[in-house]
Amino acid sequence: MGRVTVRVQDRELTLSNLDKVLYPAADFRKRDVIDYYRQVADVLLPHTRDRAATLIRFPNGVGAGSFYEKDTARHAPDWVPIARLVSGAEGRGRALNGHVLLNDLPTLVWTANLAALELHVPQWTVGPGDSRHTPDLLVFDLDPGEPATIVDCCRTAELLEPLLRADGLRPYPKTSGSKGLQLYCPVRTDRADRTSAYAKDLALRLEAEHPDRLLARI
Repeated sequence: MGRVTVRVQDRELTLSNLDKVLYPAADFRKRDVIDYYRQVADVLLPHTRDRAATLIRFPNGVGAGSFYEKDTARHAPDWVPIARLVSGAEGRGRALNGHVLLNDLPTLVWTANLAALELHVPQWTVGPGDSRHTPDLLVFDLDPGEPATIVDCCRTAELLEPLLRADGLRPYPKTSGSKGLQLYCPVRTDRADRTSAYAKDLALRLEAEHPDRLLARI
């Protein structure tokens, strides 16, 4: 199938290559990915809304390579919400990128049509005038290096959980990629660097207490 024009809510989209296989092991095609995004949109969009997304696109499927795309403004329809932000963790880089804001179903379907199978968003939201709000999420990224497994990530999360709760934080676990685990904590702070400093201190503390099990990469 070549191209087909559809209407998603109040937007008209042109979808292409709907029969292309993106997950060969399951014969899962682009049409299936788009339909999956449609079904989970109500759950997914609250986590991406007003956050500057970086897409990882797999145009020929998961076995054929991928590439990062931060600057989507070059080919996005004029109705797709875009945040133009200076690169770098603190906005001190050299490039100006037009990040897509995944705020609604039409935009989500548009990214699915790009074969964007990974949607990465930061710990902060975008404010008026494409400004960066201070972080509202604290994230611990737990990756198992050999010979560790996802079970070891869960055991590490169990070590983190009481420490976070003792500081008044409520962690939520989330699987990450093919083998890892993340812990998310909603936070409020007036300093952009406070969440990263807190996370580093806690990671180093646990590494010192469990040197045979944990390695903190700061």
